[in-house]
Amino acid sequence: MAIHDTIGDFLTIIRNSTRAGKETCSAQWSKMREGIAKILKEEGFIRDYKEIIDGKTGRKELKLTLKYVDSASVIAGIERYSKPGCRIYSGWNEIPKVLGGLGITILTTSKGILKDADARRQKAGGEIIAKVW
Repeated sequence: MAIHDTIGDFLTIIRNSTRAGKETCSAQWSKMREGIAKILKEEGFIRDYKEIIDGKTGRKELKLTLKYVDSASVIAGIERYSKPGCRIYSGWNEIPKVLGGLGITILTTSKGILKDADARRQKAGGEIIAKVW
């Protein structure tokens, strides 16, 4: 049975688009992907995101407008932390900091998808989805 990591695929789409210097990228819509995009926008890693409907298939898509400064991507690195084969969970007081606080950790908690600072503030632990810097 094949295991598909849709969040890993989403992060790879963003990573490949930034390395190729693309202005926008799109991926199939899901509630979790939209939550990740919302955090990336709030933290200034992307310019904007919006939900669109594909004209050919009629499915929802998430279109991200990427952000560049002096032709260099704002996203220096983005990687999946917890994987389908090896889930990694953390308590609120054990959430790892990325580059000493320069990056963010994205978690899925019982209170929704949160960045590391918000999870610590709300004392909510959960599965560590990704690290962005």
